[in-house]
Amino acid sequence: MAQQNEGLDLTARDPNSLHGDIQVAFHDVLGEPDGTHSIDCLWTSSHTCFTCSKNCCYKFVSTLCGLCIAVAWGCEFALITFEAVWCFTPALKAYSIIMGINQRCFGILISCCLAPICETFGLCFSNISMKKM
Repeated sequence: MAQQNEGLDLTARDPNSLHGDIQVAFHDVLGEPDGTHSIDCLWTSSHTCFTCSKNCCYKFVSTLCGLCIAVAWGCEFALITFEAVWCFTPALKAYSIIMGINQRCFGILISCCLAPICETFGLCFSNISMKKM
């Protein structure tokens, strides 16, 4: 278990920027336009209340549900990987082999049946010439 956590960065927890669109800092959500300001102590208290309640609520909900949801998603992606390895990839390979055989059979059928007819029509119509009067 310790080996899996060796490369885990506890500071930068979204290294691939999966959640760049979720901005939940105080200044990303609340702002007062110029000329309309509340009193300073209310604004600083609001900042503190917003930040603390957001952090506490997030930590509570993630503590309550995070492990169960992580297990569920881990199982989901394990099943997707299992299906890809053991079901979809072999099925696609079998389909590819069967379609390759069908393609060769269809090619033989065309070259044996349709090609002589096309050659015959080509020879018949090759002697036709158009002259301008």
